[in-house]
Amino acid sequence: MEKKTGLELLEQTKIIAIVRGIESKDAEDLAQALLDGGIRVMEITLNTPGAEGMIQSLQMKFGERMYIGAGTVLDSDDAKRALDAGADFFVTPNTDESVIRYAVEHGKAIFPGAMTPTEVVRAWKAGATAVKIFPGASLGLGYFKELMGPLNHIPMVAVGGVHAGNLGEFLRVGCSGVGVGGSLVNFQAIASGQWDQIRDNAKQFIQAVDESRNA
Repeated sequence: MEKKTGLELLEQTKIIAIVRGIESKDAEDLAQALLDGGIRVMEITLNTPGAEGMIQSLQMKFGERMYIGAGTVLDSDDAKRALDAGADFFVTPNTDESVIRYAVEHGKAIFPGAMTPTEVVRAWKAGATAVKIFPGASLGLGYFKELMGPLNHIPMVAVGGVHAGNLGEFLRVGCSGVGVGGSLVNFQAIASGQWDQIRDNAKQFIQAVDESRNA
């Protein structure tokens, strides 16, 4: 999917589904369940066994309907792996300017992880599409409010501890989006093939986004 279109999807849904530690055989069913529930942006973390193959297969089947990226991109070698697999965007837990520059040079969106104001500004100046604030819930909403005082020109994505119950709060304080892992991608539901549960869970998250807009 083209970068502009993918970012428009993220702007609409506000949610990046973080997929970590699943088996390759479940990737397509999971993507379909998320898509059926209204979530159209997902990342496969590179520390998931078989991640590159999953990204490739998901691009073949869902690439025109979903924005599919690579997460846990730690360094330039990981960035090349992600690019070769066909990832639409990169997400990192840390601020590595070489990874940010690599993404920019190859026309990919990049969401680098940061925590401190210094890291946030460094990531933004290096070319970040938006800055991932991690760990989001541990830092707390008060931290986000204070951070956005002087840095409200920098789009931020909250990741870590986000669930359907607090998602709206992060959006209302000014976050451009959120990354959601275990509270959305339930391992027990995946293991038992309860894709309707994943779909319904995704719908709850989308509803929370809609409610935050109407609040």
